[in-house]
Amino acid sequence: MTTDTPTAGILGRPYLLATVGACALVFLSAFESLAVTTIMPLVSRDLDGAALYALAFAGPLATGVMGMVGAGNWSDRRGPAAPLYSSVALFVLGLLIAGTAGSMEILVLGRLVQGLGGGAMTVALYVLVARVYPPALHPKIFAAFAASWVVPSLVGPFAAGVVAQLSSWHWVFLGVVGLVVPALLMVVPAVRGMDSEPAADPVPWAFGRMGWAALAAVAVLGLNLSAGVPGVGGVIAAVALVLALVALRPLVPQGTLTARRGLPSVILVRGLASAAFFGAEVYLPYLLTERYAFTPTFAGLTLTGAALAWAGASAIQGRLGSRLADDLAIKIGASLVLVAILSTLATAAFALPAAVAIVGWILAGGGMGLMYPRLSVMTLALSTPENQGFNSAAMSISDSLGGALSLAATGLVFAAFSASPFAAVFALTAVIAVVGVVMAPRVAARPGSSDAPGAADPQPELTRRP
Repeated sequence: MTTDTPTAGILGRPYLLATVGACALVFLSAFESLAVTTIMPLVSRDLDGAALYALAFAGPLATGVMGMVGAGNWSDRRGPAAPLYSSVALFVLGLLIAGTAGSMEILVLGRLVQGLGGGAMTVALYVLVARVYPPALHPKIFAAFAASWVVPSLVGPFAAGVVAQLSSWHWVFLGVVGLVVPALLMVVPAVRGMDSEPAADPVPWAFGRMGWAALAAVAVLGLNLSAGVPGVGGVIAAVALVLALVALRPLVPQGTLTARRGLPSVILVRGLASAAFFGAEVYLPYLLTERYAFTPTFAGLTLTGAALAWAGASAIQGRLGSRLADDLAIKIGASLVLVAILSTLATAAFALPAAVAIVGWILAGGGMGLMYPRLSVMTLALSTPENQGFNSAAMSISDSLGGALSLAATGLVFAAFSASPFAAVFALTAVIAVVGVVMAPRVAARPGSSDAPGAADPQPELTRRP
């Protein structure tokens, strides 16, 4: 039940524990996501798991979509309490499996479970905010969530590298477990104070949406594993890609896959930006550790530079407001990401100094910082009250599946081009970035047109980063 205390802020007595606990859960989820990017080259070398390197990243994104859809529907039916407890339990179980893994296969299994729990946990936390905090405090708590993403972006990669060097990469997973439980316990009083009575006319189970989400996740996993099937691997990959796109279609606005101008293209560009950026980012520390003998700590600092640029560009575009048109911000951001990926491609292909890729990746972070907030703004601006939830969820699904499909494809490319795997990966993500630049002008709706679909399925807006 929402407590209407107009004088209390999010750190006031009625909300203090809930605020600290919820922000801690967001912080730990973000830290784990970014930390794994830093240590995965070391994990891959230790467990001889190069063949499953991409799946360790793509898998959690794919299962996270299942968690988002399932937890959103469950929360609508019974409130966020049960989904929150269940999602945290899955997240912890995934950390334990990954942290104690003795093979890459077991580690990937842990990552799949972790992704399922992480996706569901984020949805449950957003619904918790709607139930516990009055509307006047929503901007402040969401700003706190955004800050809880920014801080791990700054310290997570470096801290993970230090832990892996001084102790073991296992503790990057296991160490988080001891922090998740206290964070959840701080949220429990707020959960108990909510009205948990089911609605007189409860929301039905959305088995169709959950089925499509599960099919998309299975397709992504199949695409990742197709390279290991001799003879018919290409056929499996093609079928998996088609299935993923078929499953995506009911989860996003009509016209998304055909780049219809306006909202559908906003959702599409979000997925393309995620695919280009994250498809390349996970291989940058790998390149620096394998080719340039960087320690995990210093390889992680590369991601910190991009995170600083992301946060800075987000702040700048926020201050500029309407002085920087939404579509112009997205065009500039997409172009910066393309330039950055081309710099990493040149570094890998021509053995340029590592500084070229590192400086270039700072540009990528700046480009994403310009694009992501404006894509969120445009999604809501092109929505109606009846479909804000569906469209916001569609943006998150496009974000996650775009990254997952890109990572699956880069994994196949990395394995196929053994002579120059890094150059091949960055070439593929550069092609995706080019498509993003071409599609960017289509985010602007034609004057007088209506580009918002009429479907309604209330779910919270979820983004990997603010």
